[in-house]
Amino acid sequence: MEVMGLDAVLSEAREAFESGKTKGLAWRKSQLAALLKLLQETEEDILRVLKEDLGKHRAEAFRDEVGLVMKSVKCHLDNIKKWMAPTKIAVPIGAFPTTCELVQEPLGVVLILSSWNLPIGLSLEPLIGAISSGNAIVLKPSELAPSSSAFLANTIPKYLDSKAVKVVQGGRDIAEQLLEQKWDKIFFTGSMKVGRAVMTAAAKHLTPVALELGGKCPAIVDSLSGSRDMKVSADRIVAGKWGPCYGQACVAIDYLLVEEKFAPTLIELIKGTLKKFDIKPERSSRIVNKHHFERLSNLLKNPSVMSSIVHGGSVDDKNLTIQPTILVDPPLDAEIMTEEIFGPLLPVITLKKIEDSIGFIRDRPKPLVVYAFTKNEKLRRRVIDETSSGAVTFNDTLLQYACDTIPFGGVGESGFGKYHGKFTFDTFSHGKPVLKREFLNEFSFRYPPWNGQKIELMRRIYNYDYLGFILVWLGLKR
Repeated sequence: MEVMGLDAVLSEAREAFESGKTKGLAWRKSQLAALLKLLQETEEDILRVLKEDLGKHRAEAFRDEVGLVMKSVKCHLDNIKKWMAPTKIAVPIGAFPTTCELVQEPLGVVLILSSWNLPIGLSLEPLIGAISSGNAIVLKPSELAPSSSAFLANTIPKYLDSKAVKVVQGGRDIAEQLLEQKWDKIFFTGSMKVGRAVMTAAAKHLTPVALELGGKCPAIVDSLSGSRDMKVSADRIVAGKWGPCYGQACVAIDYLLVEEKFAPTLIELIKGTLKKFDIKPERSSRIVNKHHFERLSNLLKNPSVMSSIVHGGSVDDKNLTIQPTILVDPPLDAEIMTEEIFGPLLPVITLKKIEDSIGFIRDRPKPLVVYAFTKNEKLRRRVIDETSSGAVTFNDTLLQYACDTIPFGGVGESGFGKYHGKFTFDTFSHGKPVLKREFLNEFSFRYPPWNGQKIELMRRIYNYDYLGFILVWLGLKR
């Protein structure tokens, strides 16, 4: 698509927003209902394109994308009227008679740039919030998932308002052209490197951005007592590492932190779970393309890294597959420990005592999520109080992503801006305070000419000393 074509797309979306139709409750609910209908009627097509792009099994595709998005649409349909309604805000009694309310207004025309690893979910989840907030939207799916991108481009116009909701396909050049335009918000999901480029482009127009990035998400694994708890933890660790798109997900575990004495036991449990879950390259989501396959393969080519492999490690250049791989104590300055892995490789870092995990995490950029498996309440408290991350999840993985009632997003280099449920609505809305004062009375001390009594009256008001204010006003106190 040429620049003029993009200009026309943006112009039509802007015209649709300025017509006012997207602001009404009826339009918002009709679009959400249409999106739900799209998901229900084209479910088989969605499962097919996810298989074509990433090799996803139907169950994984439904769990991580179709089902979650359906749930999200229903959440917004059930709550949108309440979220749209103005909310009263208390004002100081010193401003009497004054009332105030917070009015939610849409931002305008927003750009959504989605990622390839959950190409349907990461496109539609923010789209739902942008619609429920009353915006016009331009969505650019990732070109690295071409079947999913084409599906969205061909299907969305058949169900949704094609003037207010646009889908633009293309590669990096189209993304760059889109970023040159003026938007009312940009929502980006992807890598830190591209996130920096998005922020740089947005700064030109002072466009607000939400960046959903990633980072190296650690999992602290305490020496749990009880064989069942350890086995359950191993199951959840494997699901949190290799479950989402074979490790190609921002919420996937990047590395484990475990005490030296417990590491051999944990590794054997993880191996057993890999076998039980039958996690193999041919049964899992595949590495998305040759570039990412080579990037992951290169992480293992360092001799010091290769020597730390205790399970897996085989790569298949022809089929672009990599075995689930476990490494114990690879060099901390190796790329596998300095860059987000985003694949089926799991480093295990051993510590003298599990409390050392706190300092290990603090010494590194803030992750999207910290996972911790422990029954130790003191350690839990330290994880909460002494580390910083987008979220903390104890004794499970991925669950925080699936909950509509809690915000999802990063902090620091893992991103900023929250979404899911009402938080998506808020991300694409502006909460505008509307203050209303009556003419009943007037406080002359607000105006010149100034004198000592007026200063004293203002002092009492600012200190919430209303009795003192009355006494000074009546001339009974100075």
